[in-house]
Amino acid sequence: MRILRSFNIKTLFFSPSVMIILLVLNYFNASAQRTADDALALQYYQNAEYDRAAIIYEKLFTRSSNPALYYDQYLNSLIKIKRYDDAEKVVKKMVKEMPENPSFKIDLGRVLQEQGQQAKANEWYNNIIKDLPPNEHAIREISIAFYRATAYDYATKALLQGRKLLKDENIFSYDLISLYRYQKNKPMLIQEYLSLLSSPDIESNMANQAKNAFSAVLESSEDYDQLRIALLRKMQKEPQNVIYPDLLAWLFYQQKEYSLALKQLISLDKRQKEEGERVYEFAGNLIASKAYEPAVEALNYLVSKGKEQQYYIPAKIQLLNCKNQLLTSGKFTQDDLLQLEKDYKDLIEEFGKTHNTIFAIRQLANLQAFYLHKLVDAEKLLENALKMPALPPALVALVKLDLGDVYVLNNEPWEAALIYGQVEKEFPNEPNGQEAKFKGARLSYYQGEFNWAKAQLDVLKSSTSQLTANDALNLSLLIQENTATGADTNALKKFAYADLLAFKNDSQEALVVLDSIQKLYPGNSLEDDILMTKAKIFLKQQEVQEALKQLQLITVNHSFDLWADDAWFMMGDIYENQLQDKEKAKQCYQKIITDFPGSILASEARKRFRNLRGDAIG
Repeated sequence: MRILRSFNIKTLFFSPSVMIILLVLNYFNASAQRTADDALALQYYQNAEYDRAAIIYEKLFTRSSNPALYYDQYLNSLIKIKRYDDAEKVVKKMVKEMPENPSFKIDLGRVLQEQGQQAKANEWYNNIIKDLPPNEHAIREISIAFYRATAYDYATKALLQGRKLLKDENIFSYDLISLYRYQKNKPMLIQEYLSLLSSPDIESNMANQAKNAFSAVLESSEDYDQLRIALLRKMQKEPQNVIYPDLLAWLFYQQKEYSLALKQLISLDKRQKEEGERVYEFAGNLIASKAYEPAVEALNYLVSKGKEQQYYIPAKIQLLNCKNQLLTSGKFTQDDLLQLEKDYKDLIEEFGKTHNTIFAIRQLANLQAFYLHKLVDAEKLLENALKMPALPPALVALVKLDLGDVYVLNNEPWEAALIYGQVEKEFPNEPNGQEAKFKGARLSYYQGEFNWAKAQLDVLKSSTSQLTANDALNLSLLIQENTATGADTNALKKFAYADLLAFKNDSQEALVVLDSIQKLYPGNSLEDDILMTKAKIFLKQQEVQEALKQLQLITVNHSFDLWADDAWFMMGDIYENQLQDKEKAKQCYQKIITDFPGSILASEARKRFRNLRGDAIG
């Protein structure tokens, strides 16, 4: 009892240890409350409930020892709900507390701007520009503050005025480039990049950065004309700067003026006494763009530099590849083909029959078999290639597949089936083996053995090669949909014969057979297949408008049948790469994206659409 009587409540309350505990508890309670308010305010702010957010942010802003933490969200909320007087008070409070920070002064102009008082805002901003400090860091901070206030023109003005103050015409180049790109200010972006590229100490990849930026921003021929004029002026003033002619060549390439681009690069190669690297890389770009004629010109230049040059052999190889693509994918004369045959033979004679020239042997055999109809020569060439010692198994498989195709052309189906079977057995579950299985199934289809062909094709639907799987699926569906009745089966046999003629490059006879099917078997279900086959034949003959007619008929009369997505994609490719009609190409690719999202072509269509729209590079 004595202990209790001696207890003094006043002593307990003012005990140092108890006071510390109470203060800590009070701090954590307050901190927990602020944390909860922070989260709730942010939730309102992100949900665009600015009136509710403003109420909580006002409390946090006024009570915080560091009000700048809540300043941006509070100010934005006030502006969103048009409480401009309160917004101005908040800004002035921060200007008073942190006069060295330019962002708050600029925000006063922003509030005026948001109220529609643009003239007053401009006057305020101009005064800030006039009073710029001669300090690089401070000027950059002021520009950033203008950017945050969406006063983009003044962000630029601050940097340009800063150049004058600091007497340095090259300072802030990267900042200005970022601003001009964002604003899509094409003339100033061109000017800034070209000025930067004239600097002797620029980064090595700056020219590529400039190309990427121009690709993203320049859209019309007028835009590219601006760049062309600016480049020509720079080249006159700084003829020693190799970046400008290289950039001009890139510009010509973008506009598909390939010959002009090549002239620039050849001239640059000669002037700089280079070894042809630029020209060789450019030839590769031309081949990728299927611009074979200027590619041949580029490669001929490299070959003409002599055997001692490092690009002589690869250029000679690419030259044959390119000529092969040029002649066998378009219109050609017999003399053209014979000259190409001679070029292949010369290359093989110069470098010998080795693993490194097996590509030339295969292409020569293909040329002889499919275009010159020298089937015996092609057979002999490939059969001798198989006797080459230590030929890698993968190359053996490719040569055998080529030889099987030649047997088909030469009406030797049993030999073809045998060699396809060998590859299938030697490379099970591998792309070459699956390709051999498909070729064997297709051979059965050519011969009218539809049940056997379909059984093989159905196995290939799950092929690891997506292309083989897709081809197998299409051929399997063709057989399935056109063998329901005797009449349908007979029509399919005729169609398969036309397919074989097309494979043999007997295009005119194939077209005659295709046109006869409807007359012989009226009411058959092969119309879209006939249209697609004719379109492919016309494309191979470079009769683009005829091909488009067939594809358009598919999209109109068979809009959701098997070939509809292929037809849209092929039309897009024609408009993009042969007719240079970007808008029509975009429409075709867009159709696949929206109407055929599950198509195997959807991914590539999306990629091409974005590239044509200009948002794939940046």
